Amino acid sequence: MHTVVERELELGLVLSSERTIPVPARLTYRTDDPYAVHVTFHVGSDSPVHWTFARELLVEGVFRPSGEGDVRVWPAKLDGRSLVCMALDSPDGEALLEASAAVVSAWLERTLRIVPPGSESVHLGIDKGLSALLALASRDDAGPNGPWPTEESPEPGA
Repeated sequence: MHTVVERELELGLVLSSERTIPVPARLTYRTDDPYAVHVTFHVGSDSPVHWTFARELLVEGVFRPSGEGDVRVWPAKLDGRSLVCMALDSPDGEALLEASAAVVSAWLERTLRIVPPGSESVHLGIDKGLSALLALASRDDAGPNGPWPTEESPEPGA
């Protein structure tokens, strides 16, 4: 069973140093995708805008500048408020967003309690998938030499 941690929040889309407009958004973390965070922006169009990036990038960005390229995150103060800023860059455009550091930090803390840093791989199900694959291979055993051809048992159709 997988756990989902979600948080609805309002981000500020920074248009200029004097103008920010509110953007409703949802932060989502899923234990079946333990390295990633998902952000969905509801921008008033028929379909929301989705971004996915490393949870570690957001965790680090709460404390210090983090990221390169398409996603950059850093802490900031504005009028006495602690913020987390996110710069997103895509072929469709760029956006600078700001969120309450307290809200983002509280949500991140919930994700870190569920899947502590360093334990993400346990939630990927690799061992379970590998076991299923090996069971399938042994069930489909092609003969006394296993599913792999040898000189004595040429490949089918040879």
